[in-house]
Amino acid sequence: MKQKLKGVSKTLLIPLWTRAFETKQPILFIKDEKAVEIMENIGYDFTKFDDEWPTQVSIAVRTELLDNATKVFIKNHPQAVIINIGCGLDTRFSRLDNGKIHWYDLDLPEAIQIRKQFFDETYRYKMIAKSVFDYSWIDDIKTNPSVLIIAEGILMYFTKHEVTGLLNKLVESFHDAEMILEAIPASLVKQSENQNLIKKQYNIEAQFHWGIKNGKNLERINDKIKYLEDWHYFDYHKDRWKFIRWFSLIPLFKNRFGNRIVHLRFY
Repeated sequence: MKQKLKGVSKTLLIPLWTRAFETKQPILFIKDEKAVEIMENIGYDFTKFDDEWPTQVSIAVRTELLDNATKVFIKNHPQAVIINIGCGLDTRFSRLDNGKIHWYDLDLPEAIQIRKQFFDETYRYKMIAKSVFDYSWIDDIKTNPSVLIIAEGILMYFTKHEVTGLLNKLVESFHDAEMILEAIPASLVKQSENQNLIKKQYNIEAQFHWGIKNGKNLERINDKIKYLEDWHYFDYHKDRWKFIRWFSLIPLFKNRFGNRIVHLRFY
C-alpha cells in the first residue's frame, strides 16, 4: 500500500526522485535501487518533476560528490561515526556501509516517521527524530575520534545566524571532526522567491536564506574551522548539463549560479 506524505517538508521528495530517476537511465553515474523502491511506495505524483532536468542533474552530481567524499573518509577511518543532518529519505548508509561504521540519520520527527516505513535501526544504524537545533541530539550519539558530519540540501534553508550557531556548536561538540556540506551561491538567496521548482510550480514551501561566495569564508565563523577544499557541480558530468555547460565556462556565471560541496575540518 502506498504511503501518503502528511505534515512533512516535501523537499525530501526531490532528492528521492532524482536518485530514482538517475538509477533508471541507460547511462548513469549513481545507482540507488532503494530510492526506486521508496518512490514506488509513496503516494505522490512524481511526474511533476519530469521537466526539471537541471535540478535532477544537480542533485545527482551532489549525491556522487558526497558519496565519494564519504567513501574516502570511511576508507581512512573504517570504524568512523557518520552523522547525516537533515537526512530526509537518503539511502547513503545502505549504499556505503562497510560493516563497521556507526551511522546516525537526523531529521524532524515527521521525516523520521516516514523513514521508519522503509528502514530498520540496528546496533550500528540509528535514526534521531529531532530538529538539528535541538542540541540534545548530540547526547544521543556515541562518538569516537573519527567523525564525519554530512549536511546535504539543508543549510541553505536556515538563516546566517542559525548556520553560524550550528557550526559553532558542531565545532564545540566534535573535536577533530570533518564536515562535508552543500552550499549555494549567496546570489541565489536573493532570487529564491522565484524558485520555480521549490515554491511556485509545486507548492513546496521552502525559501533559501543562506549562501556563500566561497568555502574559505566559513573559516571566519570560528578559528577552529579549517577549509580544506570544495567541489563545484558544474565541473562534473559536463555533457549532462546541456547548454548550461557553455555558460559555466564563464567564472561569473559559474560562481553566481552553481552549487558546491565544501569540505571542512574542525580543530
